[in-house]
Amino acid sequence: MQQSLRTTLPMARLETTRLPAVAEIELALINADFPTGPLPQEVMQAVIAEPAYWAFCWGSGLALARFLLDEPSWVQGKVVVDLGSGSGVAGIAAAMAGAAQVIACDTDPFARQATTVNAAINQVTLEVTEQLPPLCDVLLMADVLYNQRNLPLLQLAQQHARQVLVADSRVTTLPDPSYVELTTIDALTYPNLGEFDEFATAHLFHWRG
Repeated sequence: MQQSLRTTLPMARLETTRLPAVAEIELALINADFPTGPLPQEVMQAVIAEPAYWAFCWGSGLALARFLLDEPSWVQGKVVVDLGSGSGVAGIAAAMAGAAQVIACDTDPFARQATTVNAAINQVTLEVTEQLPPLCDVLLMADVLYNQRNLPLLQLAQQHARQVLVADSRVTTLPDPSYVELTTIDALTYPNLGEFDEFATAHLFHWRG
């Protein structure tokens, strides 16, 4: 993972960190003292080409993890998919909350590697895959709607799950009215390098088939 991170950010390192507000979980994340000034041009180009988003615990993932640990009945005994798993925080929380099976799905091989490592750090079992399984009880999506082109995932999720939980701090309403807002949760991306403060509140939406 260190090598994967330095492919994009050669001056960065990973540190195993206990999460704020979700102290039950530790993740291997980018160092909190990473410089926040302008990056060299060649590094910025690498970031654009291959963003290491999996090296952060994004605020909505942090919020969804807290929600699942506080309300375990949403996933207890169920087959759960974490779509766009990134660091794996939501899937790890689902496993800790008593899910019967957790499948972490991400198209980025570095994210799948990060999810595997972070699951091992927390001593939980996750199946990590690139392919979305045909059907699950609960599908989780945290911080996947950062791009308008990802909005079709809301309909795709309905085809693969009996229930869907969406956590996102970049959207306050969803275009599909069948998703009902459950609550809002304050959570900042960690480590917070100064550019994420405007996304301090995650909105949690629920769909049931």
